[in-house]
Amino acid sequence: MAECDNFGAHVTEQYKRVFSANDGTLHACSNCREQTEMFNGAGSKPDRSIELGDR
Repeated sequence: MAECDNFGAHVTEQYKRVFSANDGTLHACSNCREQTEMFNGAGSKPDRSIELGDR
């Protein structure tokens, strides 16, 4: 089962494949980032990862 490496929330394999970095690391998901941020690459860039409480 795929999960967000920042938040630990369950995501689908397809979601992880689309939004993760080239090495497969998902630095953020829609549970810890807004969907707009995900479309702008938040899941693939470690410097943009945040904890849920930091929103």
